[in-house]
Amino acid sequence: MTPLILVTNDDGVRAPGLAILAQALQGVGRTVIVAPDRDNSAASHSLTMTRPLRVKELGGNRYSVDGTPTDCVTLALGKILSCKPQLVVSGINPGPNLGDDVSYSGTVSAAVEGTMLGVPSLAVSLAGEDPFSYETAAAFAARLARTILDKGLPRDTLLNVNVPNRRSEEIQGVRFTRQGRRVYDGAIKETLDPWGRQHYWIGGGTPFWDEGEDTDAQAIIAGYVSVTPLHLDLTNHKALRKLEAEWVLTI
Repeated sequence: MTPLILVTNDDGVRAPGLAILAQALQGVGRTVIVAPDRDNSAASHSLTMTRPLRVKELGGNRYSVDGTPTDCVTLALGKILSCKPQLVVSGINPGPNLGDDVSYSGTVSAAVEGTMLGVPSLAVSLAGEDPFSYETAAAFAARLARTILDKGLPRDTLLNVNVPNRRSEEIQGVRFTRQGRRVYDGAIKETLDPWGRQHYWIGGGTPFWDEGEDTDAQAIIAGYVSVTPLHLDLTNHKALRKLEAEWVLTI
């Protein structure tokens, strides 16, 4: 039986990375695109609950939603698709999702939602700067999708994949990595509107990386594809045991 693959992103249904990803995945299964009607970068895992959502069928198994990436996955599995997909693939994001980016990323959050709804999921991002060449990342995503369909994923686990923005022959290999830290200095810009009123714009800045050799960021710096398993359980179990053993709290 041909597997059904839901393809989504956070950059909008007309983003080039989405189209190239879906085309590569057609060799793996039957693809259906359900994606936001506009850019939702840094939307994180937000769900629209203050207004109704509109779905437009664009033809060719493509649908747009006037909502977030999480909305797209929720509606796809709950209403749009006739059956549950075997895989959710989110991307290809033009730019990395490394370290602390994961907390803000709409690309990753779409895969989180798929995982929460019981579907093996992965997020794919292209680590580099414009001009972006999506073909290498798309081909790797297709190979990885076949592996996931064959072997499955651990319970409540998704994969966050970052591929260097290089030709395939320039990539050193693939590393399984942990999520590192990636914080920004100078990410808040002060601007003035035409009337001289002050505003603040969040974005950009200088990134600072976790220097651990086993991190996602260091794998990219070394020229490797980074594959990071992320778990839905955010509990710090070591800290939980420490608190239980050492703290006494009363009402």
